[in-house]
Amino acid sequence: MRALPVGDAALLVEVSSGDEARALHAELVRRRAEGSLSVREIVPAARTVLLDGLTDPARLAAELTASEIPSAPPRAREVVELPVRYDGPDLADVAAHWGVSPEEVARIHAGTEFTVAFCGFAPGFGYLTGLPARYDVPRRATPRTAVPAGSVALAGPYTGVYPRSSPGGWQLIGTTDAVLWDHARVPAALLSPGTRVRFVGAA
Repeated sequence: MRALPVGDAALLVEVSSGDEARALHAELVRRRAEGSLSVREIVPAARTVLLDGLTDPARLAAELTASEIPSAPPRAREVVELPVRYDGPDLADVAAHWGVSPEEVARIHAGTEFTVAFCGFAPGFGYLTGLPARYDVPRRATPRTAVPAGSVALAGPYTGVYPRSSPGGWQLIGTTDAVLWDHARVPAALLSPGTRVRFVGAA
C-alpha cells in the first residue's frame, strides 16, 4: 500500500488489486461511520481510494501504510435487480469472442451476481465486477459517438450501464429501462460502491 499526498487536505491510497481497493474503501467507510475518521469524501477506483477533506493527511498516511488492509466485510444482503433485454448490437461479437452463442452470453451474464467496484465516467455509472477473467472483452476499436441511455455494456473485466446518452467504446450487449441517475431521488444514484447487482432477462 502506498499513500500519496494530493494538495493540502487529500490523500490517494494505492493498492495492488481491485479486491484490496474494495476492502480498504469498506474499512474507511466503517471508520467514518463510527467517528474515528474525519473525512469529507471517500472515493474508490480500480486500485486506489481517494480521501478528501482530511485535517492531518500525513498522520493518516503513516497509519495506513503501517497497517494491513482488513478483509472485505460480507456483502450487503439486498440485491438491485436490473431488467435487461439482450438485444445489443455487439452481442454477436461478444459471443464470438467468448466462443459461445448469443443466447449463452445472455445466460452467463444474467446468471452472474455483480458488485459495484467503483463509480465514475458519468453520474450514476458503476463499474461492476463479477464475470470470471475468461470473459474479459476488449473495447471497440472505434468508439461510438453516441451510446443510448440504458445500454448494458462490457469492457475488460467490467459490466456497466450507460445512465445517459454519451460517447463510448464499450461492447453493447443489452438494454435496460432502469433509471441509473435521478437528481430528484435520494440518493440520486441507483448504484454505489459495494452494491450487489443482478440482471434479470426481460421480454
